Amino acid sequence: MARYHIETYGCTSNRGETQQIEQALREGGHHPADAPDEADVAILNTCTVLEKTEQNMLRRAKELDAETPGDLVVTGCMALAQGELFREEEIDAEVLHWDDVPQHVLNGECPTVTPDTEPVLSGVVGILPIARGCMSDCSYCITKQATGRIESPSVEENVEKARSLVHAGAKEIRITGQDTGVYGWDTNQGTSLLPELLDRICDIDGEFRVRVGMANPKGVHGVREELARVFAENEKLYNFLHAPVQSGSDDVLADMRRQHHVDEYVEVVETFDESLDYWTLSTDFIAGFPTEEPADHEQSIALMRETRPEKINVTRFSKRPGTDAANMKGLGGQVKKDRSKELSELKMDLVGEAYEEMVGTEQSVLLIEDGTDESLVGYDEAYRQVVIADGEERGLELGDVVDVEITSHNTVYAFGVPS
Repeated sequence: MARYHIETYGCTSNRGETQQIEQALREGGHHPADAPDEADVAILNTCTVLEKTEQNMLRRAKELDAETPGDLVVTGCMALAQGELFREEEIDAEVLHWDDVPQHVLNGECPTVTPDTEPVLSGVVGILPIARGCMSDCSYCITKQATGRIESPSVEENVEKARSLVHAGAKEIRITGQDTGVYGWDTNQGTSLLPELLDRICDIDGEFRVRVGMANPKGVHGVREELARVFAENEKLYNFLHAPVQSGSDDVLADMRRQHHVDEYVEVVETFDESLDYWTLSTDFIAGFPTEEPADHEQSIALMRETRPEKINVTRFSKRPGTDAANMKGLGGQVKKDRSKELSELKMDLVGEAYEEMVGTEQSVLLIEDGTDESLVGYDEAYRQVVIADGEERGLELGDVVDVEITSHNTVYAFGVPS
């Protein structure tokens, strides 16, 4: 039986793939090693969102190649989209698809469940990838080369996976995928099955909460009213939606080959505003896309102010090899830097205002992470981060749901005291 070391980089969807790999290895009787130099096989699950990330992945692969006496397996988005780079760097690794990793490590052996096999959870958090791939063809995205078109397991299959996580002790289930909003488009004639899936998962017996991962505006738009109703009716669902708009300009969105228009994104936000009194909008903006004119940038600023998201990811455009946007004449680095800075400064203002409004309120917080010193970190019903500074001293544990009074904030998270 092999001892394995596995490292994961990137999004929660990648972590979900790692969870499935590790589950298969555990079921095959394999065990995690304490360190890479004690492993029979090291597995690197890679990300390739930015050029800097790509360089970090190559560097880490070289380190693992040197540290691990056994085999090195490289998987994930960079491995699938740019596997040749590992060979060019003379890294001695097997470059494999996620699905092929367990079989490679198992070396053809049939999985054998051992008595100490346990579900693989990250603490009290269970990660549930509900589908692989997406329906988009964004001109700047290299991940699509790795993941392909959407492949959706049935609602029943995903519900059973969620039920298994709850039975294994998960207090938070994170619904993940490249685009959760188009879950079921391949099996349901282009209509999302996400609302039905969430309803069914929330019907599972047990005390837990559910967070929905990234859902592009186009997939959400067609079911926005039904989806907002599901959120409003299910207390187990965090009132949190991550809908990356990327630009406030329809012209730039067209060049990005995003499937939505700005007004569709706004309509999604308005629908959730009408259905939920307290919720968090999360979105993404790309600063300095090659065809972004000053007026386009100003439209992004205006859209951010109009919709007032409480969680915002701002990324400077980065050319990814093999994508159509890589062939476009780019903007200067200083232009991208300036536009990113302006978006980021507005972001901090909006996020800080959202957390300031929480001060003095009572919130129900699920604790899911260890903080520094005696602190514990959790999230309220709108998935806003709350720190209990003396949580461990008070005898609190991960998985506890605690009523707290919000006493202060540090712009991107709040401090709470149990009430």
